[in-house]
Amino acid sequence: MANLTTLAVSTRAKAGKGAARATRRAGLVPAVIYGGKQEPSIIALDPRVIMKELHRGGWSSRVYNLAAEGAEPVAALIRDVQLHPVTDAPIHVDFQRVSAGTKVHVEVSIVFTGEEKAPGIKRGGVLNVVRHYVDVAADPANIPEHFTADLSALDIHDSVRWADLKGTEGVALTGGQATDIVIASVAPPTIDAEMEAEAAAKAAAAAEAAAKPGAKKK
Repeated sequence: MANLTTLAVSTRAKAGKGAARATRRAGLVPAVIYGGKQEPSIIALDPRVIMKELHRGGWSSRVYNLAAEGAEPVAALIRDVQLHPVTDAPIHVDFQRVSAGTKVHVEVSIVFTGEEKAPGIKRGGVLNVVRHYVDVAADPANIPEHFTADLSALDIHDSVRWADLKGTEGVALTGGQATDIVIASVAPPTIDAEMEAEAAAKAAAAAEAAAKPGAKKK
């Protein structure tokens, strides 16, 4: 499958809070693999592996090969990672089994390129990113690592839409999203509101002074 990354896991014989606590005391993270019309599988894995994937980015759309000794590897997506409220260490992971030919809903990140070449930005325009991720339906064998938005041709008031993204072949938007959704746009240069108000006040004061009888003309 596309984006296949192998993670070494170990099987756990028992489920429940007590077993999960014992797994954490052993230095591992308890996890479950569900879906695929099969019974859930209880596993454990190294927390450093999970943190590496979280920091790597794109993990929500990456298919993992969960390999346990003596068992058939399982292709799965990470669906949820529970973190400790104080240390932010992973304390539980949910995986979903996937199989080729079955559509899955995933959140795919968007990578932006060409910002430094965009005419509108060179003229002082401001890049407004509307979406950093897009929810799509895709076959697990064709889940993209990311989509690419090319900003290099954007002028002020121009935008990048779904149809402009690269890497969307074979996937479809989910949740009734319109296919013309805006991903990013270039807005006109912003003006400091306080400076604008100050300039207007000065202009008004000057006009009032000039209108007074006896005011000297320059």
